Amino acid sequence: MGLLQQCAELFNTSNLYEVLCVAKEASDAELRRGYYKLSLQVHPDRAPGDEQATIKFQVLGKVYAVLSDKDQRAVYDEQGVVDEELDSLNQDRNWEEHWRRLFPKITLQDIIDFEKQYKDSEEEKQDLKKLYLLHEGDMDRIMESALCSSHDDEPRVRNILQQAIDDKDVPVYRVFTHESAKKKATRRRKAEKEQQEAEELQREMGLSTEDSLVAMIQRRQKSKEKDFNSFISDLEAKYCKKSSKGKKAKKN
Repeated sequence: MGLLQQCAELFNTSNLYEVLCVAKEASDAELRRGYYKLSLQVHPDRAPGDEQATIKFQVLGKVYAVLSDKDQRAVYDEQGVVDEELDSLNQDRNWEEHWRRLFPKITLQDIIDFEKQYKDSEEEKQDLKKLYLLHEGDMDRIMESALCSSHDDEPRVRNILQQAIDDKDVPVYRVFTHESAKKKATRRRKAEKEQQEAEELQREMGLSTEDSLVAMIQRRQKSKEKDFNSFISDLEAKYCKKSSKGKKAKKN
């Protein structure tokens, strides 16, 4: 069965862009991010023993292999066909190994370095404005979704958003500008409780600081799996943009 037929059977569409949930004009970074998000759902580690999930994982890898290749993407865009003889579509290819090369596991130092670079950057400001609009000014949801932000960052986050309001970059939401002291206190208590639980778990299990952080990130990722706004997925996707450039330069 050809790739387009497999897509139609497994994803109810033979359009490769629709399979990755991206537009035809998607950039390389958007293609990578779309592939990451969907393949994460059916990754063998998350669905052990699920044969259909494994097949979907392989097919998503093939779709990305076609669209990430400039020449093959041009052929598909023009003719709507896929060259099934491509080496990158080889049935014997180790798709798990290929996926790990594209999305290597990050380290604690990666997280620390990224946070230093990300906080107070223009990228963070744009991300926060998007969250503000998405959640219509609800600070509970904004702080839950904000990348690299803990409760200690709330005053900084609030200042960034207030500046965006003052500059008329975003509309005024009363839920943000007139948030009650009770709601703020509840959010603070929740953050403190989560921090205490994390520290207790670290002591009970004898975890190192790094192990504890990884466990915390994994719990946070699981709670946000549905909309993929988790810390780890966004961070890995951002790091992969850098690695792809490096690989391309190396290849040349």
